[in-house]
Amino acid sequence: MAALSAWFWNERFWLPHNVTWADLADPAPGVEYPKAGHLFSALPLALGIFALRIIFERAHISIRSLRCVASPCARSLLIHPGVGRRAHPNAVLEKVFTSITKSPDSRHLDGLSKQLDWEVRKVQRWFRNRRNQDKPSTHTKFCESMWRFTFYLCIFTYGLRFLWQTPWMWDTRHCWYGYPYQVMTPGLYYYYVTELAFYWSLMFSQFTDIKRKDFMIMFIHHLATIGLISFSYVNNMTRVGSLVMCVHDASDFLLELAKLANYAKYQRLCDFLFIVFSVAFFITRLVIYPIWVLNSTMFESWAIVGPYPSWWLFNFLLLVLQVLHIIWSYLIARIAVKAVLRGKVCNDVRSDIESSSENEPDTPTDGPKAYSHSPKGENGTNGHCAAAKARVQNHSSW
Repeated sequence: MAALSAWFWNERFWLPHNVTWADLADPAPGVEYPKAGHLFSALPLALGIFALRIIFERAHISIRSLRCVASPCARSLLIHPGVGRRAHPNAVLEKVFTSITKSPDSRHLDGLSKQLDWEVRKVQRWFRNRRNQDKPSTHTKFCESMWRFTFYLCIFTYGLRFLWQTPWMWDTRHCWYGYPYQVMTPGLYYYYVTELAFYWSLMFSQFTDIKRKDFMIMFIHHLATIGLISFSYVNNMTRVGSLVMCVHDASDFLLELAKLANYAKYQRLCDFLFIVFSVAFFITRLVIYPIWVLNSTMFESWAIVGPYPSWWLFNFLLLVLQVLHIIWSYLIARIAVKAVLRGKVCNDVRSDIESSSENEPDTPTDGPKAYSHSPKGENGTNGHCAAAKARVQNHSSW
């Protein structure tokens, strides 16, 4: 283990030339440099954030001065928790659903119809109801988005207020002056640890929330975000890291606000908020990020500090992030164009509730097309806000 640790923490990889871990281990009195051990404090904070989220979202929990917030707001907008139609217990169909297919084709439907002596339409309805059991309701998604909106708005406000008072906000060369002997201030430490704890809490909540189609994608995303935040903290690139986090947080709360309007069926408000979000996203990710952040990490740092192995890796990861920004911007622009030309676009493919049996025509329908998605998604909502959620949700810090 000692050999593995020595290999992983090799100074020639992590630190500039002629700098050792020993140089950073014994700072002057009152001076603190980032240490890897500081990151462990994010874990208990993540549990606290996770508990706070439960209190914030759930209707049945109440604490003296902190009553559940999201659920009453949802009810005031006539978004109720209501339980959808559940599939009647059936061992044969449940086995097919869990081990073979959740969306049987016409061949499977005909075979199951004969085996159970049911009409094909009844088998279709059972599978549709069974699929919808595993999908979150509009009320659940509203509460989740309200929690994210609240956090993103608070952390962006804190980050902007903190950075407003720092010299590197106005001159990014200060990100590299004196590097790596840069003091870790309490404000910067709280900003970093809170962001890191939030993404740890998202990792935790994925295993308790209703499982969605993009579970593995979002799990990898959260893991990558945690890795990037931790990486920049360990090698003391926290000044430029704080700029990256602030740039990303600037548009995230707008997307969540647009989703809230969508769930509440305020379509015009959703449209307006989506436009505001799109503009903010394009400006922060395609203009400010490359001109302000990448210019500093790639060119200013080269001139002031010089390259070294972890510098190359850090810049490579930031460039990959810029490529993702371009891809997401293209997807958002495509949604906006469709919205203008057609007046509507596809729904959120992650968790839309399929059309209920009450909306089915009375005439029987053959084949798998009988259980298509409702054109309006859950509770009649539609629009590009829901589609945007499927493409750019949670692509926040880093």
